[in-house]
Amino acid sequence: MGFNRKVKIAPSILSADFADFGREIRAIEAQGADWVHVDVMDGHFVPNLTFGPPAVAAFRKHVTTVMDVHLMIAPVDPYIDAYAQAGADILTAHVEAGPHIHRTLQAIRATGMKAGVALNPGTPAEAVAHVLDLTDLICVMTVNPGFGGQSFIDMTTKVRTLRAMIGDRPIHIEIDGGVTPQTAPLVVQAGADVLVAGSAVFKGGSVDDPAPYGVNMRAIRTAAEGILV
Repeated sequence: MGFNRKVKIAPSILSADFADFGREIRAIEAQGADWVHVDVMDGHFVPNLTFGPPAVAAFRKHVTTVMDVHLMIAPVDPYIDAYAQAGADILTAHVEAGPHIHRTLQAIRATGMKAGVALNPGTPAEAVAHVLDLTDLICVMTVNPGFGGQSFIDMTTKVRTLRAMIGDRPIHIEIDGGVTPQTAPLVVQAGADVLVAGSAVFKGGSVDDPAPYGVNMRAIRTAAEGILV
């Protein structure tokens, strides 16, 4: 998984058909997804329940790109090995999920996975200043985590701050929440390169009619890349 700052679209399968994840994953990849984003929620750190390690292991069989697993759970550390064994390429933990994010990132990297750190809307960029050298990805939440389909919260100032902090380190900035063709250019211009989109990708299509997924992803990518020209 080489590093580059090209815009990457990472559809969140939280918006897919839960009865047909395998075909949905194959469909979004065929339609142009760069990564597959898996939102793990515990009903404790966030008000929803989603996918445990066995589900993620089942998804892995269908993912040929990058499986980007976002843990919205607390605690994180007891589950790192299970998600590594399930096949995550990137495992992201929230800085707010526990007192020892440095230790958590060390533990993620020790398994061979890439390590991500996520920031809720109310958490400042400076919260990750001292763990940048253990980090492969910073996920900036542009909604309050827990549900799909929420409206975008403008975090462009935070993204700019992070981009300046990162400097020449090979760290992705990922945006999660409310990404559309309207909001994507704002965050890419500020320095983001990975765009998580759920309802904005899956709307209008289905596993039997996946062409709209591609239309939706191309609209987001074209809007985002347009500001780079």
